[in-house]
Amino acid sequence: MKSRPLGKSGIGASVVGFGAWAIGGWTWGGTDEQESIRAIHAFLDAGGSLIDTAPIYGFGRSEEIVGKAIAERRDQVVLATKCSMRWDLSESQKKRAKMKFSTSEDMFDQPGSRSEGSFDVFIYAGADGIREEVEQSLKRMQTDVIDLYQTHWQDDDVAIEEKMSTLEDLRREGKIRAIGVSNASVEQIETYQQFGQVDTDQEKYSMLDREMEQSNLAKCDRDSIGFLAYSPLSQGLLTGKIQPDREYPEGDQRRSKERFQPDNVQKVNAMLDPMRPIAEKHQVSLAQLTIAWTLAQPGCSHVLAGARNPQQATDNAGAGEVELSSDELATITQAVHGYDGV
Repeated sequence: MKSRPLGKSGIGASVVGFGAWAIGGWTWGGTDEQESIRAIHAFLDAGGSLIDTAPIYGFGRSEEIVGKAIAERRDQVVLATKCSMRWDLSESQKKRAKMKFSTSEDMFDQPGSRSEGSFDVFIYAGADGIREEVEQSLKRMQTDVIDLYQTHWQDDDVAIEEKMSTLEDLRREGKIRAIGVSNASVEQIETYQQFGQVDTDQEKYSMLDREMEQSNLAKCDRDSIGFLAYSPLSQGLLTGKIQPDREYPEGDQRRSKERFQPDNVQKVNAMLDPMRPIAEKHQVSLAQLTIAWTLAQPGCSHVLAGARNPQQATDNAGAGEVELSSDELATITQAVHGYDGV
Protein backbone atom coordinates (compact mmCIF):
# COMPACT_ATOMS: atom_id res chain seq x y z
CA MET A 1 0.00 0.00 0.00
CA LYS A 2 1.09 3.56 -0.63
CA SER A 3 2.36 5.62 2.31
CA ARG A 4 2.17 9.37 2.82
CA PRO A 5 3.58 11.60 5.56
CA LEU A 6 1.48 12.79 8.48
CA GLY A 7 2.05 16.43 7.71
CA LYS A 8 5.48 17.67 8.76
CA SER A 9 5.87 15.12 11.56
CA GLY A 10 8.36 12.94 9.71
CA ILE A 11 6.06 9.95 10.23
CA GLY A 12 4.91 8.01 7.19
CA ALA A 13 1.62 6.11 7.40
CA SER A 14 -0.43 3.94 5.07
CA VAL A 15 -2.85 6.05 3.02
CA VAL A 16 -5.72 3.84 4.18
CA GLY A 17 -6.03 3.69 7.94
CA PHE A 18 -8.00 1.30 10.13
CA GLY A 19 -10.79 3.29 11.78
CA ALA A 20 -11.50 1.63 15.13
CA TRP A 21 -14.75 3.36 16.10
CA ALA A 22 -17.04 0.44 15.32
CA ILE A 23 -14.97 -2.17 17.18
CA GLY A 24 -15.66 -0.26 20.39
CA GLY A 25 -19.21 -1.58 20.06
CA TRP A 26 -21.06 1.39 21.54
CA THR A 27 -23.73 2.69 19.11
CA TRP A 28 -22.71 -0.11 16.73
CA GLY A 29 -24.71 -2.93 18.31
CA GLY A 30 -21.86 -4.42 20.35
CA THR A 31 -18.48 -5.86 19.46
CA ASP A 32 -16.73 -9.20 18.98
CA GLU A 33 -13.26 -8.82 20.46
CA GLN A 34 -11.60 -11.78 18.76
CA GLU A 35 -13.09 -10.94 15.35
CA SER A 36 -11.94 -7.33 15.79
CA ILE A 37 -8.40 -8.47 16.60
CA ARG A 38 -8.42 -10.69 13.51
CA ALA A 39 -9.56 -7.71 11.46
CA ILE A 40 -6.67 -5.58 12.69
CA HIS A 41 -4.20 -8.38 11.97
CA ALA A 42 -5.62 -8.76 8.45
CA PHE A 43 -5.21 -5.02 7.89
CA LEU A 44 -1.56 -5.16 8.95
CA ASP A 45 -0.96 -8.28 6.85
CA ALA A 46 -2.35 -6.39 3.83
CA GLY A 47 0.23 -3.62 4.22
CA GLY A 48 -1.68 -1.18 6.41
CA SER A 49 0.00 0.65 9.28
CA LEU A 50 -2.23 3.52 10.46
CA ILE A 51 -4.74 2.62 13.19
CA ASP A 52 -6.99 5.37 14.58
CA THR A 53 -9.02 5.03 17.76
CA ALA A 54 -10.27 7.13 20.69
CA PRO A 55 -11.20 6.60 24.36
CA ILE A 56 -14.87 7.39 23.70
CA TYR A 57 -15.15 4.48 21.24
CA GLY A 58 -16.76 2.05 23.64
CA PHE A 59 -15.53 4.01 26.68
CA GLY A 60 -12.03 2.55 26.47
CA ARG A 61 -13.05 -0.70 24.82
CA SER A 62 -11.71 0.12 21.35
CA GLU A 63 -8.33 1.19 22.74
CA GLU A 64 -8.10 -2.00 24.76
CA ILE A 65 -8.85 -4.18 21.73
CA VAL A 66 -6.34 -2.27 19.63
CA GLY A 67 -3.75 -2.73 22.37
CA LYS A 68 -4.28 -6.49 22.45
CA ALA A 69 -4.16 -6.72 18.66
CA ILE A 70 -0.87 -4.85 18.27
CA ALA A 71 0.90 -6.17 21.37
CA GLU A 72 3.29 -8.33 19.31
CA ARG A 73 3.32 -6.02 16.26
CA ARG A 74 3.79 -2.54 17.69
CA ASP A 75 6.68 -1.77 15.35
CA GLN A 76 4.37 -2.20 12.34
CA VAL A 77 1.80 0.31 13.57
CA VAL A 78 1.35 4.08 13.38
CA LEU A 79 -0.91 4.44 16.40
CA ALA A 80 -3.35 7.35 16.59
CA THR A 81 -5.81 8.21 19.32
CA LYS A 82 -7.52 11.27 20.75
CA CYS A 83 -8.40 13.22 23.86
CA SER A 84 -11.14 15.55 25.17
CA MET A 85 -14.34 13.42 25.13
CA ARG A 86 -14.80 12.62 28.81
CA TRP A 87 -17.39 10.77 30.84
CA ASP A 88 -15.31 10.76 34.06
CA LEU A 89 -14.54 14.41 34.89
CA SER A 90 -14.17 15.81 38.38
CA GLU A 91 -16.55 18.55 39.48
CA SER A 92 -13.84 21.21 39.10
CA GLN A 93 -13.05 20.05 35.55
CA LYS A 94 -16.71 20.22 34.57
CA LYS A 95 -16.65 23.98 35.20
CA ARG A 96 -14.37 24.44 32.16
CA ALA A 97 -16.03 21.75 30.05
CA LYS A 98 -18.97 21.71 27.66
CA MET A 99 -21.52 18.93 27.78
CA LYS A 100 -21.60 17.08 24.45
CA PHE A 101 -24.50 14.74 25.07
CA SER A 102 -26.32 12.81 27.76
CA THR A 103 -26.48 9.04 27.60
CA SER A 104 -29.43 6.91 28.55
CA GLU A 105 -29.78 3.39 29.87
CA ASP A 106 -31.03 1.96 26.57
CA MET A 107 -27.80 3.07 24.88
CA PHE A 108 -26.04 0.31 26.81
CA ASP A 109 -28.50 -2.50 26.23
CA GLN A 110 -26.11 -4.31 23.92
CA PRO A 111 -23.37 -6.96 24.10
CA GLY A 112 -20.09 -5.85 25.58
CA SER A 113 -21.45 -2.82 27.39
CA ARG A 114 -19.71 -2.09 30.65
CA SER A 115 -21.58 1.04 31.72
CA GLU A 116 -24.77 1.26 33.70
CA GLY A 117 -27.35 3.99 34.05
CA SER A 118 -27.33 7.46 32.54
CA PHE A 119 -24.46 9.95 32.54
CA ASP A 120 -23.12 12.93 30.64
CA VAL A 121 -20.27 13.10 28.15
CA PHE A 122 -18.25 16.33 28.20
CA ILE A 123 -15.63 17.99 26.01
CA TYR A 124 -12.61 18.94 28.10
CA ALA A 125 -8.98 19.42 27.06
CA GLY A 126 -7.42 21.30 29.94
CA ALA A 127 -3.79 20.52 30.69
CA ASP A 128 -4.70 18.24 33.60
CA GLY A 129 -7.30 16.42 31.49
CA ILE A 130 -4.97 15.83 28.54
CA ARG A 131 -2.30 14.41 30.84
CA GLU A 132 -4.83 12.11 32.51
CA GLU A 133 -6.03 10.85 29.16
CA VAL A 134 -2.57 10.24 27.74
CA GLU A 135 -1.67 7.99 30.66
CA GLN A 136 -4.98 6.11 30.43
CA SER A 137 -4.60 5.57 26.67
CA LEU A 138 -1.00 4.41 26.98
CA LYS A 139 -2.09 1.85 29.58
CA ARG A 140 -5.10 0.60 27.59
CA MET A 141 -3.05 0.19 24.42
CA GLN A 142 -0.05 -1.35 26.21
CA THR A 143 2.47 1.05 24.69
CA ASP A 144 4.89 3.74 25.84
CA VAL A 145 4.28 6.20 23.01
CA ILE A 146 1.34 7.38 20.89
CA ASP A 147 2.38 8.24 17.35
CA LEU A 148 -0.42 10.73 16.65
CA TYR A 149 -2.40 12.40 19.42
CA GLN A 150 -5.45 14.47 18.46
CA THR A 151 -7.91 16.75 20.23
CA HIS A 152 -11.22 15.08 19.38
CA TRP A 153 -13.61 18.06 19.58
CA GLN A 154 -13.08 21.78 20.17
CA ASP A 155 -16.19 22.78 22.14
CA ASP A 156 -14.81 23.48 25.62
CA ASP A 157 -13.77 26.79 27.20
CA VAL A 158 -10.09 25.88 27.48
CA ALA A 159 -7.81 28.24 25.57
CA ILE A 160 -6.14 26.66 22.55
CA GLU A 161 -2.81 27.97 23.86
CA GLU A 162 -3.18 25.75 26.94
CA LYS A 163 -4.11 22.72 24.83
CA MET A 164 -1.28 23.14 22.36
CA SER A 165 1.34 23.95 24.99
CA THR A 166 0.44 20.75 26.82
CA LEU A 167 0.61 18.69 23.63
CA GLU A 168 3.98 20.17 22.71
CA ASP A 169 5.25 19.34 26.20
CA LEU A 170 4.08 15.74 25.75
CA ARG A 171 5.86 15.62 22.40
CA ARG A 172 9.11 16.80 24.01
CA GLU A 173 8.67 14.25 26.79
CA GLY A 174 8.37 11.46 24.22
CA LYS A 175 4.85 10.36 25.15
CA ILE A 176 3.51 11.42 21.73
CA ARG A 177 5.24 11.89 18.38
CA ALA A 178 2.83 14.05 16.38
CA ILE A 179 -0.05 16.41 17.12
CA GLY A 180 -3.40 16.54 15.37
CA VAL A 181 -6.80 18.16 15.68
CA SER A 182 -10.23 16.85 14.75
CA ASN A 183 -13.59 18.48 14.12
CA ALA A 184 -11.88 21.87 14.01
CA SER A 185 -12.51 24.99 11.95
CA VAL A 186 -9.81 26.61 9.81
CA GLU A 187 -9.69 29.46 12.32
CA GLN A 188 -9.12 27.05 15.21
CA ILE A 189 -6.34 25.28 13.31
CA GLU A 190 -4.66 28.62 12.67
CA THR A 191 -4.82 29.42 16.39
CA TYR A 192 -3.24 26.05 17.22
CA GLN A 193 -0.47 26.87 14.76
CA GLN A 194 0.40 30.01 16.71
CA PHE A 195 1.56 27.81 19.60
CA GLY A 196 3.09 24.77 17.91
CA GLN A 197 3.15 22.47 14.90
CA VAL A 198 -0.14 20.98 13.76
CA ASP A 199 0.65 17.78 11.89
CA THR A 200 -2.83 16.53 10.96
CA ASP A 201 -6.50 17.43 10.80
CA GLN A 202 -9.15 14.69 10.97
CA GLU A 203 -12.55 15.58 9.56
CA LYS A 204 -15.69 13.94 8.21
CA TYR A 205 -15.33 13.77 4.44
CA SER A 206 -16.89 11.58 1.79
CA MET A 207 -18.74 11.70 -1.52
CA LEU A 208 -21.82 12.63 0.50
CA ASP A 209 -20.10 15.05 2.90
CA ARG A 210 -18.07 17.53 0.88
CA GLU A 211 -18.20 20.68 3.01
CA MET A 212 -14.47 20.36 3.75
CA GLU A 213 -13.36 20.92 0.15
CA GLN A 214 -13.31 24.72 0.27
CA SER A 215 -12.21 25.01 3.89
CA ASN A 216 -10.12 22.46 5.78
CA LEU A 217 -8.95 20.48 2.77
CA ALA A 218 -7.71 23.62 1.08
CA LYS A 219 -6.02 24.75 4.31
CA CYS A 220 -4.26 21.41 4.76
CA ASP A 221 -3.14 21.43 1.13
CA ARG A 222 -1.62 24.90 1.50
CA ASP A 223 0.13 24.25 4.81
CA SER A 224 1.27 20.63 4.28
CA ILE A 225 -0.97 19.38 7.08
CA GLY A 226 -2.05 15.76 6.80
CA PHE A 227 -5.80 15.42 6.26
CA LEU A 228 -7.42 12.26 7.63
CA ALA A 229 -10.90 11.69 6.20
CA TYR A 230 -13.23 9.82 8.54
CA SER A 231 -16.48 8.10 7.52
CA PRO A 232 -15.36 7.97 3.86
CA LEU A 233 -17.89 5.20 3.19
CA SER A 234 -20.65 7.04 5.03
CA GLN A 235 -21.02 4.22 7.53
CA GLY A 236 -21.33 1.62 4.78
CA LEU A 237 -23.74 3.49 2.55
CA LEU A 238 -21.13 4.06 -0.18
CA THR A 239 -20.24 0.37 -0.45
CA GLY A 240 -23.25 -0.20 -2.71
CA LYS A 241 -24.22 -3.16 -0.54
CA ILE A 242 -26.98 -1.45 1.44
CA GLN A 243 -30.41 -1.81 -0.11
CA PRO A 244 -33.51 0.28 0.65
CA ASP A 245 -35.14 -2.55 2.63
CA ARG A 246 -32.15 -2.98 4.96
CA GLU A 247 -33.10 -3.17 8.64
CA TYR A 248 -30.72 -2.24 11.45
CA PRO A 249 -30.63 -3.88 14.89
CA GLU A 250 -31.33 -2.11 18.16
CA GLY A 251 -28.29 -0.15 19.27
CA ASP A 252 -27.16 0.61 15.69
CA GLN A 253 -27.13 4.40 15.19
CA ARG A 254 -28.02 4.07 11.50
CA ARG A 255 -31.48 2.83 12.47
CA SER A 256 -32.76 6.38 13.01
CA LYS A 257 -30.68 8.42 10.55
CA GLU A 258 -32.46 10.09 7.64
CA ARG A 259 -29.58 9.24 5.33
CA PHE A 260 -30.33 5.52 5.75
CA GLN A 261 -34.03 5.75 4.99
CA PRO A 262 -35.19 3.87 1.83
CA ASP A 263 -35.66 6.93 -0.42
CA ASN A 264 -32.17 8.22 0.24
CA VAL A 265 -30.56 4.81 -0.08
CA GLN A 266 -32.08 4.61 -3.58
CA LYS A 267 -30.54 7.99 -4.47
CA VAL A 268 -27.11 6.91 -3.24
CA ASN A 269 -27.24 3.67 -5.20
CA ALA A 270 -28.26 5.60 -8.33
CA MET A 271 -25.25 7.87 -7.83
CA LEU A 272 -23.00 4.81 -7.58
CA ASP A 273 -24.31 3.16 -10.77
CA PRO A 274 -22.02 5.07 -13.21
CA MET A 275 -19.05 4.03 -11.08
CA ARG A 276 -19.68 0.31 -11.36
CA PRO A 277 -18.02 -0.12 -14.79
CA ILE A 278 -14.90 1.65 -13.47
CA ALA A 279 -14.80 -0.63 -10.46
CA GLU A 280 -15.18 -3.67 -12.69
CA LYS A 281 -12.37 -2.46 -14.96
CA HIS A 282 -10.00 -2.22 -11.99
CA GLN A 283 -11.39 -5.41 -10.46
CA VAL A 284 -12.19 -3.64 -7.21
CA SER A 285 -15.33 -3.16 -5.13
CA LEU A 286 -17.35 0.04 -5.04
CA ALA A 287 -16.06 0.60 -1.52
CA GLN A 288 -12.46 0.42 -2.74
CA LEU A 289 -13.26 2.75 -5.63
CA THR A 290 -14.90 5.23 -3.25
CA ILE A 291 -11.82 5.24 -1.00
CA ALA A 292 -9.51 5.64 -4.01
CA TRP A 293 -11.53 8.64 -5.26
CA THR A 294 -11.42 10.21 -1.78
CA LEU A 295 -7.64 9.80 -1.61
CA ALA A 296 -7.30 11.47 -5.00
CA GLN A 297 -8.97 14.70 -3.86
CA PRO A 298 -6.64 17.70 -3.36
CA GLY A 299 -5.46 17.96 0.23
CA CYS A 300 -6.67 14.52 1.35
CA SER A 301 -3.64 12.52 2.45
CA HIS A 302 -5.26 9.61 4.33
CA VAL A 303 -8.61 7.87 4.64
CA LEU A 304 -9.84 6.09 7.77
CA ALA A 305 -12.10 3.15 6.98
CA GLY A 306 -13.77 1.02 9.63
CA ALA A 307 -13.77 -2.77 9.55
CA ARG A 308 -15.31 -5.37 11.83
CA ASN A 309 -13.96 -8.53 10.21
CA PRO A 310 -10.82 -9.60 8.31
CA GLN A 311 -12.43 -9.46 4.86
CA GLN A 312 -13.55 -5.85 5.30
CA ALA A 313 -10.11 -4.88 6.59
CA THR A 314 -8.33 -6.55 3.68
CA ASP A 315 -10.69 -4.95 1.15
CA ASN A 316 -10.18 -1.49 2.64
CA ALA A 317 -6.41 -1.89 2.54
CA GLY A 318 -6.59 -2.88 -1.12
CA ALA A 319 -8.05 0.53 -1.96
CA GLY A 320 -4.66 2.05 -1.17
CA GLU A 321 -3.25 0.50 -4.33
CA VAL A 322 -5.89 1.71 -6.81
CA GLU A 323 -4.75 4.29 -9.37
CA LEU A 324 -7.52 6.15 -11.22
CA SER A 325 -7.03 8.02 -14.49
CA SER A 326 -8.08 11.66 -14.88
CA ASP A 327 -11.01 10.59 -17.07
CA GLU A 328 -12.17 8.05 -14.50
CA LEU A 329 -11.92 10.62 -11.72
CA ALA A 330 -13.95 13.06 -13.83
CA THR A 331 -16.69 10.48 -14.43
CA ILE A 332 -16.92 9.67 -10.73
CA THR A 333 -16.88 13.33 -9.72
CA GLN A 334 -19.69 14.13 -12.18
CA ALA A 335 -21.82 11.45 -10.56
CA VAL A 336 -20.99 12.76 -7.10
CA HIS A 337 -21.96 16.30 -8.07
CA GLY A 338 -25.31 15.01 -9.33
CA TYR A 339 -26.33 13.55 -5.97
CA ASP A 340 -29.30 15.40 -4.43
CA GLY A 341 -29.94 13.41 -1.28
CA VAL A 342 -29.14 14.08 2.37
